[in-house]
Order: sequence, then C-alpha cells, then structure tokens
Amino acid sequence: MLTPSKRTKLSNSIKLYRKKFLHSNLTELDESGTRLMINSFLSDALDYLPIEEIKTEYMIKGTYADYVIQTGGLRHLLVEVKAYSLQLSEKHLRQTINYGANEGIEWALLTNGKQFDFYKILFNKPIEARKIFSVDLTDATALKDQVEWLQYLHKDAVLKKSLKLLWNKCEALHPVNIAGMLYCKDTLKLIRKLVKSKYGEKCDDGEIVKALNVILAEKIDPLLIKHYRSSKTDRKSKRISPGEQKQLAALNEFDPVENSLPPSLS
Repeated sequence: MLTPSKRTKLSNSIKLYRKKFLHSNLTELDESGTRLMINSFLSDALDYLPIEEIKTEYMIKGTYADYVIQTGGLRHLLVEVKAYSLQLSEKHLRQTINYGANEGIEWALLTNGKQFDFYKILFNKPIEARKIFSVDLTDATALKDQVEWLQYLHKDAVLKKSLKLLWNKCEALHPVNIAGMLYCKDTLKLIRKLVKSKYGEKCDDGEIVKALNVILAEKIDPLLIKHYRSSKTDRKSKRISPGEQKQLAALNEFDPVENSLPPSLS
C-alpha cells in the first residue's frame, strides 16, 4: 500500500479538498461544477495525471462516462459524477454499472463530490455490483478511515495491484464465505472441544449446526455473547494437537464486541 509519506500527503489532500469545496455555499452546485471538484480530487489527492491518465467524457457505445482512469495503457476504473446537490441513488448506480459492463471495466467509483461509493462490477448473468466501501468526506472526524479506504484508489497503489488485493480481502471476509467456514469439519470439531472443555458436555455435529443456524438467522447482539475465556489450563489439553491449541488460544482472546465490525483493510 502507500508509503507513510504518501499516506500523509493523501490525508493533507483530503483536508484541503474538504476546506476548499465541502461547505454550505455549494449546496446547489450542478454536475458540471461537481466535475471540477472531482478533477481536483483525482489529480491532487489520487495523483493521476490530467489528460494523460484522467480520460474525460469517455465514449462507451454511443454515450459518455464522466471519467476513465487509465495508466500504462490499462483502464483501471471508471468514475461517474453526479451533482453535489443530489443524493446518490440506485438509478445512478445502474447507469454506472452499465458503463463498466459495456466497456469491460470491473471497478467503478460513483460520487457527488462528497460521498464516494466504490464498487466491484461482477460480470455474471445478470450483471451485478458489490459495494466495497463508502466514505463521506464531509465527516471531518472520519479522516483516518477515509485515508485507509481511498488509498486503494491512489495511483501508486493501483499500479501495485491494490484493487486485486482489496477484492481478495473482501471475498475472504464476505459473510457468506465466513458462514461456510463455520460449518466445515475442522470448525465443528473445535467447537465440540470447547463445549466439552467449558461445560463437560458432549455434542454431535448436528446439534452444533442447529445452534449455528440460529446464530446466522437471528443476528445475535454481540453484546449478549458470552465468549469463551479459559480460567485455567484444561487438564485434557495434552490430548489436543499444537495446532488446535493455537486455535483455542485465538478463540479465547477473541472479543466479539471489539470485533463486531471488520478492521480496516490496511
């Protein structure tokens, strides 16, 4: 990802952008005015070269996308801009997805100059899109998170395949994929050992699966979860392999309150 100096520069650029553009006098700004803001953001904050790398009014099958970011002859992402005065909508998203699908560009940024929604276009049948992140640059208290996410769109990061890494991380942490891991044999085996260790009860995989089904269906409040913390070394731990002992230790240290939201993908 970005070097510390580049991250600092990005942070300062976001602050300057906020001071310069995101104030009450621009509430009625139209789309053409908003594009001037995005011109500045793409070049000053994300470090792309005007004209050479920031392709404006990019023709796609008889219509025009606002921007396509291109470096080294490769089109990395498209940027669709709506008026600062508008709220981003599903209609805007569908338009953006259509541009990307028609041109074979798999990454898209939809923005009104203050909200930045970033999507991965999935070339399925039908075409879909998954939101990767959304940041609101009017929120001055969220600067750290803004930098953490927007650094993936910076020229230096894109050239280092940051978008591929970002997608791989998102896939790895997608709830559907994590849910699948909960039902694998190794996880069920580990849960059986934890139940036996804490409660002295034996249970089979079917009983654990029923409990997992309830967890996935009912969205249990993390504050209500009584997570496992061993008060003393289990006398039967000698029967557990070193690898399983590490897994148990990791679960013992897991705090569902602190981990109820995924960490930044830095």
